[in-house]
Amino acid sequence: MLKEFKSLKTYFIENRIALILGLSSLLLVDFLQLFIPRIIKKSVDALTVGQASPGLLVRYALIIVGIAITMAIFRYIWRYLVFGHSRKVEEALRNRIYKHLQALSLSFYWKSKTGDLMARAVNDIDAVRMATGMGLVALTDGVVLGLATIGFMLYIDIKLTLISLLPTPLIIYFTRFITRRMGTGFNRVQQTFAELTESVREALAGIRVTKAYNRQSWEYSRVKEQGEKYIKNNLDLGRSLALFFPMMTLFTNLGLAIVIWIGGRLTILENITTGDFVAFISYLNLLTWPMMALGWVTNSIQRASASMRRINRVLDEVPEITNQITNPFRGVIKGEIGVRNLTFYYPEQGNPALKDIDLTIEAGHTVAIVGAVGSGKSTLLQTTPRLLETERGMVQIDGIPIHDIDLRNLRESIGFVTQETHILSDTILNNIIFGRQGIGNEIIKDVLEVSQLTCEIDSFPKGTHSLLGEKGITLSGGQRQRLTIARALISNPPILILDDALSQVDTSTEATILNRILEMRQGKTNIIVSHRPSTISRADIIYVLRAGRLVERGDHTTLLAARREYTRLYERQQLSEELER
Repeated sequence: MLKEFKSLKTYFIENRIALILGLSSLLLVDFLQLFIPRIIKKSVDALTVGQASPGLLVRYALIIVGIAITMAIFRYIWRYLVFGHSRKVEEALRNRIYKHLQALSLSFYWKSKTGDLMARAVNDIDAVRMATGMGLVALTDGVVLGLATIGFMLYIDIKLTLISLLPTPLIIYFTRFITRRMGTGFNRVQQTFAELTESVREALAGIRVTKAYNRQSWEYSRVKEQGEKYIKNNLDLGRSLALFFPMMTLFTNLGLAIVIWIGGRLTILENITTGDFVAFISYLNLLTWPMMALGWVTNSIQRASASMRRINRVLDEVPEITNQITNPFRGVIKGEIGVRNLTFYYPEQGNPALKDIDLTIEAGHTVAIVGAVGSGKSTLLQTTPRLLETERGMVQIDGIPIHDIDLRNLRESIGFVTQETHILSDTILNNIIFGRQGIGNEIIKDVLEVSQLTCEIDSFPKGTHSLLGEKGITLSGGQRQRLTIARALISNPPILILDDALSQVDTSTEATILNRILEMRQGKTNIIVSHRPSTISRADIIYVLRAGRLVERGDHTTLLAARREYTRLYERQQLSEELER
């Protein structure tokens, strides 16, 4: 089980001072506990032989009070430091997971469920926190306090101690048996929790569609079924836990019964004093917690081990797209794009999404890429900022293979507006600047004007400081698209890619926005994917894709005259627009 925790070693080293002080305070509290039965022994012996005086009893009482106060102080210290350590481990591990998830390639997310990743970043990390906090305390108490208590018991009477520990082999045997069941149960519980999380996420994310189709009962039954499965697995695990702790109590009390029977006889025969007998029982009661703690820490480590195994699977994922080059190009990108013999396959797909693509986009030109649905347009565009990985040299910018360009520099030089509008549950302003610093008000005003959002945002109660709902639910589809265009324009990058980014606005508004964009971005490279003839015809050159292959290239007039694929797409779209009027 412990091999799963190797990746946490760094955090223990970083927090070593606080951890050492916390565990030292814990050990001090444990050892102070061991002296209280000794004081009780002296008090009982003094009372038994008639040598006790009020002053002596007061002195013993004050000593116990002093020990209790000292224990309270150091208990506060160890709880603050050790539990604080577990919170730091939790924070560091969560940050590490999220940073790693940000670095992983898109292919990882194609095969991973969001709910499962959420469960690993929340529920699994919480299990690890418990093991590195309370689990560490229980382990220390179980070993140190347990051994020290047995040592004091041996000091009183060796034979009685050995007899009282007779149930120990049974405890060890049943502990190993039950913890194996718990390990399997924890794995099952964590997996079903991930499935439940994903079901709830899907249900809430698609609530509008569910209501529109009146499928609330069906959606409810799906989540209910996952919830029942999760509860069932928890109850199965609970049976193991329910058996474990009563078993520990049974064997502990069995030892106590043996001590009272045999220890009482030894006291009657005066082989040990009455005080020793009372102290021995106190130590045996004190031994209950270490034995329970060992069981609890086994439980905690089993759960945390299962969780760390799931977390490590994510941390062990290697990004397909990395920046591992000795001397990456960090200069200014002008915007020329060259694609040479580009072929791309999606995982587990027999046919290529792109096949032998060869094209050049001159810096400062506006280019349109057209084709039917599934022809490979979005795939081609995603290779430029290395969202999808290609072989080295297939895609170049300014004559430099994109693999030789610093990844941060590459992506900051490209404004990419995808078909998917990603809106944060934040203000309009924060959605536009998207974490970038030093953006002036004039620039924000300009991009809003270009995106035709100025009047609409002015109608909001707080303007750009108005809060948007989850996924921008308070905005229309067209407004969300225009907001993401404003986000891309804010840095006026050398290359702008609009992947069907105006499909949800009307033709007139699209033409106005496109005119303003081209006016703003004179001398910069623009790549546009659109189905509207009015938009496509504005391009300096048009590339036509069909089934992943480049089948035509040229300007609007030349391609229409050729009467091939472009003409067919153009006339079909014109007919569609006329029918919509």
